[in-house]
Amino acid sequence: MDLAALRRLLASQPGAMEDQPFGPDVLVYKVCGRMFALVAPDSPARVTLKLEPLHGQLLRAQNASVLPGYHMNKDHWNTVVLDAGVVDDELVEWIDESYSLVVERLPRRERERLPRSGQRSSNNA
Repeated sequence: MDLAALRRLLASQPGAMEDQPFGPDVLVYKVCGRMFALVAPDSPARVTLKLEPLHGQLLRAQNASVLPGYHMNKDHWNTVVLDAGVVDDELVEWIDESYSLVVERLPRRERERLPRSGQRSSNNA
């Protein structure tokens, strides 16, 4: 997946917003103010996602393109190098998992204000 497609996918999550709180070199995707993805658009680009701890450990063991989250809690966050080692369909699943894990932890009233699942946000980066 190229960087432009990744940005479109992340921004399409219901209620997602792109932010640059760390400067122009890092893109942060949030839902209700909470981060679910962090993108370093270097070459190759990398995306850091929240995954269930055991799932993240398994992915790191099976795929050299999945690393412990850079500058993040290594139990929950994983950095994915966007190279030939990552299949697009898998990356989409990991993004959905990261988004879902963050949304699950939101207060109920915030979750209820989000567009329904399947209704992607129209916020563009």
